[in-house]
Amino acid sequence: MKDQESFKPYIPAEKITAEMTATSVIMGIILSVVFGAANAYLGLRVGMTVSASIPAAVISMGVIRVLLKKNSILESNMVQTIGSAGESLAAGAIFTMPALFLWAKEGLCDKPSILEITLIALCGGILGVLFMVPLRNALIVKEHATLLYPEGTACADVLLAGEEGGANASTVFSGMGLAAIFKFIVDGLKMIPSDIAMAFSSFKGALGMEVYPALLGVGYIVGPKTASYMFTGSLVGWMVIIPLICLFGANISLYPAAAGTTIADLYAAGGADAIWSNYVKYIGAGAIATGGIISLIKSLPLIASTFRDAMKSMKGGSASGTSRTEKDLPMPFILGGILLIILIIWLAPAIPVSPLGALLIVIFGFFFSTVSARMVGMIGSSNNPVSGMTIATLLIATMILKATGNVGIEGMIGSMAIASVICICAAIAADTSQDLKTGYLLGATPVKQQIGELIGVIAAGLAIGGVLYLLDSAWGYGGAEVPAPQATLMKMIVEGIMGGNLPWNLVFTGVFLAIALEVLRIPVMPFAIGLYLPIYLNTSIMIGGVVRWFMDSRKNVDAKLKEEQTTRGTLFCAGMIAGEGLVGILLAVFAVFGISTALSIDLGNIGGVVLMIVMIACLLAFSMKKKKN
Repeated sequence: MKDQESFKPYIPAEKITAEMTATSVIMGIILSVVFGAANAYLGLRVGMTVSASIPAAVISMGVIRVLLKKNSILESNMVQTIGSAGESLAAGAIFTMPALFLWAKEGLCDKPSILEITLIALCGGILGVLFMVPLRNALIVKEHATLLYPEGTACADVLLAGEEGGANASTVFSGMGLAAIFKFIVDGLKMIPSDIAMAFSSFKGALGMEVYPALLGVGYIVGPKTASYMFTGSLVGWMVIIPLICLFGANISLYPAAAGTTIADLYAAGGADAIWSNYVKYIGAGAIATGGIISLIKSLPLIASTFRDAMKSMKGGSASGTSRTEKDLPMPFILGGILLIILIIWLAPAIPVSPLGALLIVIFGFFFSTVSARMVGMIGSSNNPVSGMTIATLLIATMILKATGNVGIEGMIGSMAIASVICICAAIAADTSQDLKTGYLLGATPVKQQIGELIGVIAAGLAIGGVLYLLDSAWGYGGAEVPAPQATLMKMIVEGIMGGNLPWNLVFTGVFLAIALEVLRIPVMPFAIGLYLPIYLNTSIMIGGVVRWFMDSRKNVDAKLKEEQTTRGTLFCAGMIAGEGLVGILLAVFAVFGISTALSIDLGNIGGVVLMIVMIACLLAFSMKKKKN
């Protein structure tokens, strides 16, 4: 509480500077559409999206400060606030909506119309923003010292470095430039495999890492504690559960594997990855859902007090005396907007959701918005398992619809529509919370940022339907070009529940594992995320956490110098996240236009290990370099 009271933003509350201008709004809308389209392709291709906040901030700094010769950090912040909404909306949409195209390909239904896709995207995105507004005081202000919001903090560091210039700026841009080179070597030139895997001859587990600078940076920013919980979750999944499944179930054929395919066959064809994607992800989904429920129960008193404070604005008692940095969208607007979205979901013929479905969207939408916003505060948006939340939504929504007689393809489409709205809602809530954290650090006006988020959502929502249709027309979902891994999994879950053959044993294994962790007072969510995500990703985050631990635990180093060096490391990591994000967007654009940059050179796993060592060395070198006077 003392830290909260003493905190002063970069721009004081009493100072008024340019923020929401024609320049920032137009640039933000363009970036929202571009990032949304690029991330839709990237996510459908590889199952992951890249964070757009920092790339948008870097681009806005370049245009506003360098080209337009303007000096407005809050204007640049508004650009990234609007621009990042496109990436988050795309991430939510691609996890679910391609399943509707896949059912159409099977002849079970018609393709969703562009109007249907647009309405679902807009309803989910607007709800995500509106649900987050009353939570801002609880999550961003009251828990400022405990919820770090790595990408939001890194984005503020990037903007501040550009504002202050000097060594800070050079550290950030050095990280950005080096990470851009590293990313391009891995995913552009394809000289080094993105995943380095190590399997064992008799033991059926697997280890490995992803050679990406952003993951190293995120691990450094979140620190060794959170990184270790995530890595432990992966270790349990890949070095305990997978070997046990192979040991005791080698001759068993278990759904969701194809009928007649034993676990031994599955392992022989795809190794530990096949066991993880078919079985361990369900355990992780059960653990994430349980962790989310536990998190919500723990947060209920804080949430209740937050809403109580927010409701005061309806009486007009607190609005007139509120400082610039404390102003949110008024509560009547929030409640009216939520009610309007519910009516659209219920009454619009283009959205195949019943009144019961509309009620489920409100309940689960608020729940997962809260969980998502808290979770990214702990471990960052890059590792926010929105697909895990969507799985939990699908499990419950499909069971409820089935129990009420909504079965067959109509029930499956209804379940997927509910999940689509909630998935987008949770993704946008997470993005909004990160942006509001950035704004809190910089001294932005919350109500202007919230309006900016709505503008970004509307821009991206109007474009996403055309993007999904374009990709389906070009290659068709489910093939080699756009396999749509998350949407394929969501489709399988809905069909499994409607057919009654979902592996509930695996889901409940995750549920009780999460309960056991809570009893032992081990943070459930980071562990569950580690169990749900591939070990390759969490290993790289753990390496970043170890580097941070080394920096923080050094002896015989002056405390002030250590703090300066740790801060420089954070700035360098912020640059690495930005550099990888920018090149990721560039490569996605290349892929859409069929431009190939791959070389015929393959340095193999050894090249990947060497590159990781080089990235660590660069991080340490720029963190500990002597400051020029």
